[in-house]
Amino acid sequence: MNVIRRFPLNTTGCDFVVGDIHGCFERLQYELDAIGFDGSRDRLFSVGDLVDRGPSSEECIDWIAKPWFHAVRGNHEQMAVGVAAGKHDLGNYLANGGGWFLSLDDSRQKLIAEVLDSLPYLIEVETRAGRVGLVHAEINGDSWDDFAEAMSEADSNNKRKRLAEIALWSRTRITYGDTSHINDLYCLYVGHTPLKQPVELGNVRYVDTGCVFGGRLTINPITEWPHAIAEAA
Repeated sequence: MNVIRRFPLNTTGCDFVVGDIHGCFERLQYELDAIGFDGSRDRLFSVGDLVDRGPSSEECIDWIAKPWFHAVRGNHEQMAVGVAAGKHDLGNYLANGGGWFLSLDDSRQKLIAEVLDSLPYLIEVETRAGRVGLVHAEINGDSWDDFAEAMSEADSNNKRKRLAEIALWSRTRITYGDTSHINDLYCLYVGHTPLKQPVELGNVRYVDTGCVFGGRLTINPITEWPHAIAEAA
């Protein structure tokens, strides 16, 4: 299990975070051009769900190959990996936007699945403000380090699967409006739950704004938050 990738401080350019892309790579390129993104010095970090539903999902392997683009895996990447391995229901994946993948021949499916399966569940980035984390859905508890250690050192398949499902699928914090902080991070970026606008709960930042459903594609400088901050109820 490729659990976590860690990135040092970017001393030459800027780091950005992007919400769920879902095959809208033409839109992504447009937004990067609009902010003057420079791949020779800048880096772009993705909260996952690169594929499904959108028009250009197959381009995911080209983007993952870019040296400045770094993504965690989302539940949609995991579904594609499962389909290629014969471990995920085809009807369920089709209903969730996986028709593009199911239409490919077996060798192409296998190639793309291998690329998607190389994505980590967690990314950690050093910034001048402190460490920033990325996970697709959420972590449990209030410690990034504890969750990363638990995933990395899980001693059974059941425990690994349970923690992976939290990272890829869980919506507990956003469902209950939990504004508690992740104690050992400057902030944690997540996607997975499409919202009308970015939301910050404690220091957890939700940046899936439903681009594939007609919403905006949110791209933030990694330590900035030019959006409203949710308050505890």
